[in-house]
Amino acid sequence: MNVLLIDDHPLILSALQAVIEGLGDDVVVTGAGSAAAARATLAASADFDLVLLDLSLGDADGFDLLTELRAAHPTIPVVIVSASERASDVIRAIDLGAMGFVPKRSSNTALSEALRMVMSGGLYVPPTMLGLDLSQPPEEPVGPDAAQPLLGAVAHADVHQQVSSIEMIGLTPRQSEVLGLLLKGLPNKLIARELNLSVETVKDHVAAVLRALGVSTRTQAVLAVSQMTQGRGGVVPTRSQSL
Repeated sequence: MNVLLIDDHPLILSALQAVIEGLGDDVVVTGAGSAAAARATLAASADFDLVLLDLSLGDADGFDLLTELRAAHPTIPVVIVSASERASDVIRAIDLGAMGFVPKRSSNTALSEALRMVMSGGLYVPPTMLGLDLSQPPEEPVGPDAAQPLLGAVAHADVHQQVSSIEMIGLTPRQSEVLGLLLKGLPNKLIARELNLSVETVKDHVAAVLRALGVSTRTQAVLAVSQMTQGRGGVVPTRSQSL
């Protein structure tokens, strides 16, 4: 697996590179210390399976670069690895097409799980977005923040996340397909084109899916489905996966 790691802090870049390469013998990590270096690397070869992106770059806004990467290389999943743990940053990253968000204070185990889920076609949302059971013991940290308290706790249901499993919400096969494409970030027009449906029909399916999940927005749907799948060690479903 070829991974492009974008982080402008040399020590963190080196530490994360070592951690990620340690996840498997077949993992090759290319480091880029700036947005410019990342662009040059991708221009020379876009043969990457995954991009890990820090939001705080000296020569570019991380969200702007995320938008740029998703537009220029839509087939390469992007996972945010950031010191930020603000819910607003996580939600914005997901809205812009990130397939995962891993706080830098997460454990190596959490990072490995996030990458596994993303490479399996899923989407990883950190437990901080879903609620924490702080009674759980911390795990080994990622990178140079080893002295800080860690995540590694169990998510619990939030107000808009009361569905226990995807199988129990009773989606039709078509609604399941719409949900899979919705979780990929596709707008209604592209979902309609993909499924050969009218935009109005897609809107009806999306509304039905949101009602079934007990949520009111697409981002809440992502969080709700992520909670279900993380709780079972699974992945967020896509069109090619059974719900």
